[in-house]
Amino acid sequence: MNSAIAQNSAAVPSNADLKARCNQLISVYDRYGASRGENSDGARNFTRIGAGIDCEQGRYAEGVAAMEGLLKQKHFDVPPPTTGVAEQPTR
Repeated sequence: MNSAIAQNSAAVPSNADLKARCNQLISVYDRYGASRGENSDGARNFTRIGAGIDCEQGRYAEGVAAMEGLLKQKHFDVPPPTTGVAEQPTR
């Protein structure tokens, strides 16, 4: 019984993980979604603004969900969450 609880808690991301994910998704959108083109709403996008506020106020899950939806809507590839583990360089 205890091992099942431990496995379930390991699958649930911590607030620090969600905060990092929120920052990651907002950074990706700010970098690639805020172009200088005529049709870009960039950083003025209301979904992006709302997600930033959610993340600032500790509502990380809501911010992550909003940003993932926005990136998909804009036809961006949603990056995988960072693992915090260093990767072997490719040659």
